[in-house]
Amino acid sequence: MNKRMLAGVLASSILLLGACQTAEQEKNEDVLVVTKEGNITKEDFYLEMKEAIGTDVLENLIIKLAIESEFEVTDDELEEAFENQKSVYGDQFDAYLEQKNMSEAFFKNQLKYQLLQQKVIASLDDVTDEEVEAAYEKMKKEVHARHILVEDKETAEKLIQEIKDGANFADVAKENTIEPVGKKTGGDLGWFSPGKMVQEFDDVAFELDVNEISEPVKSSFGYHIIEVLEQREKEVTQSIDELRTDIENNLYDQKFKAKIKTLLANIDAEIMDEDLNKALDEYAVE
Repeated sequence: MNKRMLAGVLASSILLLGACQTAEQEKNEDVLVVTKEGNITKEDFYLEMKEAIGTDVLENLIIKLAIESEFEVTDDELEEAFENQKSVYGDQFDAYLEQKNMSEAFFKNQLKYQLLQQKVIASLDDVTDEEVEAAYEKMKKEVHARHILVEDKETAEKLIQEIKDGANFADVAKENTIEPVGKKTGGDLGWFSPGKMVQEFDDVAFELDVNEISEPVKSSFGYHIIEVLEQREKEVTQSIDELRTDIENNLYDQKFKAKIKTLLANIDAEIMDEDLNKALDEYAVE
């Protein structure tokens, strides 16, 4: 139990000393569990669940809403998919639900989410040969870069201007970056290949010229200021055909995330609980 919850329980106990309530009254106040040692309320349960899996659950709920703003799974489609899934398990379906501690309604809800995601995937443009070739050529490059990571865009823009005005990048990084290692290294990341950094970072780092400073780059970690120090060619031992499947899968994943970002922007979701405000960080929605 955290300090805030403990304080709440203590405050409730003090109030109860002055106004004893019946068990029936307590049940009407969202009490989930009554014990001789104290009660567990819906609020207690919510706070515990929020701490454990809150951001993941909220992310799924918001993305589901975003997808449903453009795509629909009909009752008939859901029922057909549900029956197909049941047939896979046969007589063991109820046992499967019990083993997973899952209700049939929850199973259907998760199945609907999967069907919605499939509709998004089906709507994506096909990956072209040109895109595969460009990704393969990108794999032949390595860059030596450094970065400064801050929490907000305004700070990033301010620091970029300081660097453009003559401030030393490494010194600015040591003083301002929120990345612990960067405070010691001046933000130096060494040499890296495509795919080693988050996608948003990669997309910019491999397009910058040597000594060019990027605009603020948002990722799930915050806002990056990137400078490429060196570039070099890297040998790729596998042919494009050998890597084609992996490249195509990665490109489809990028297209999927880009579509989800667009859908999220369209619904303009605002998370009101600051404890959960990182739920959409993976999609870096402005």
